[in-house]
Amino acid sequence: MPLRGNFQAVVIGSIGLIWISLCVLPGTSKLAVAQTPQPPTSERAVVTGAVDPNRTSTSDGEQKAERQLPGYILGAVKDRTGTAVAAQLQLTRQDQSQPPKLLTADSGQFFYTDVPPGPFQLTIVAEGFETQRVSGVLHPGEAYVVPEIRLALAVVVTEVQVQAKLTPVELAQDQIKEQEKQRILGFVPNFYVSYDREALPLNPRQKFRLAWKTTTDPFTFVGVAALAGVAQATNAYPGYGQGWDAYAKRFGASYADAITGTFVGSAILPSLLKQDPRYFYKGTGSIGSRLAYALASPMFCKGDNMRWQPNYSNVAGAFASAGISYAYYPNSDRNGAALVFQNSLIRLGEMAFEGVLQEFVIRRLTPRLRNRSSDRR
Repeated sequence: MPLRGNFQAVVIGSIGLIWISLCVLPGTSKLAVAQTPQPPTSERAVVTGAVDPNRTSTSDGEQKAERQLPGYILGAVKDRTGTAVAAQLQLTRQDQSQPPKLLTADSGQFFYTDVPPGPFQLTIVAEGFETQRVSGVLHPGEAYVVPEIRLALAVVVTEVQVQAKLTPVELAQDQIKEQEKQRILGFVPNFYVSYDREALPLNPRQKFRLAWKTTTDPFTFVGVAALAGVAQATNAYPGYGQGWDAYAKRFGASYADAITGTFVGSAILPSLLKQDPRYFYKGTGSIGSRLAYALASPMFCKGDNMRWQPNYSNVAGAFASAGISYAYYPNSDRNGAALVFQNSLIRLGEMAFEGVLQEFVIRRLTPRLRNRSSDRR
C-alpha cells in the first residue's frame, strides 16, 4: 500500500497548493496594489498632456502669421474696344511700407505676386491713353482679380500757331515804325531816310502819316523857331519889321513853309504820281559816286514800282510850296515869279545838301536799330 499512500499524499498536497493559490495569494496581491501611493490629480494631467499652458501663445502666433500672409493681384488692361493695351502699372500701398512696384504688361495682362495685404492703388499709364487709377483692398492670402481695366483715349490738345503772312502794306508799315525811331543824336527827327535799299513802297495813307509825324514832332518847332530867329537877326523879309510881333510872323511863315513843303512834296504829289518821298541811303561805291547820288537825290527817286525815275513830286512840290508862300509873305517882299523861283531853288538846294549829309554824316550820328539786317555800309 505504499504507492497508494504516496499517491494520496501527492493528491492532497496538490489540492492544498491550489487552494493556497486561490485563496491566500490573490488576497496578498490586492493588498500590495492598494498600499502603492497615487500621484496627485494635477501631476497626472501634466504627464498625460491633457492641459498645455503654451497652447494659447502658439495660437496667437499662427493668427499673426495668417494676417501677414501675402497675396496676388492680377488683371488685364484693354482699350474701349476690348483690345489688349501694353501699359505700365505702378503698384503703391497706402502704408508705404514698400517702394512702389512697376510692371510692364506688354500683352495687357499683369500679375503681382507676394503683395502684402492691405489697401493698394494701381496707376495705369499707356501712351495715347488717359492715365487711370484703380484702388482695392487685398486680404491675407487672397488672389485679387482687378475688374477689367478699359482705358480711354487721351485728349490731344494741339496748339497751332498760325502766323499770317504779312501783306506788303503791313510790311511797309513795320518799316515806317522803325524809321520813326530814327533820330540824329537821339532827338532830331530823321524819318525820311531808309537804310534798306529794298524797302517796300508806301501807300498814300502811309505817306500822309509820315508827313504828319514829321510836321508835328516837337523838334520841328524847335527848328522852325531857330530859323525864325536867324531870319529876325539877318532881317530877312524886312517887311515883317522887328520885335516880337515880327518874330511871330517869321515863325509862322517858316512853319507854314515846313508844312506845305512836307505835305505837298512828300505826301500829296507822291500819292498822286506814285513816287516814294524817302531818301534811300546808298552807302557803297566810291566817294564820287556817292556824292553824285546824294546831289541828284532831289531830281531822282524811286517809284512805287521800286524803279528809279525823275522826281516830279519833289520838284513840283518845291515850286508849289513856294507859290503858296507868296500868299503870306510881306507885300513889300513879293516880287512876282522871282520870289517863287527863288524859294523853289532854295528848297531844292536844301534837299541836295541834306542828301550829302545823309550819305556821309548823319548816318553815323543816328543810333543803329537792331533789326536793320539789310543796312549796308
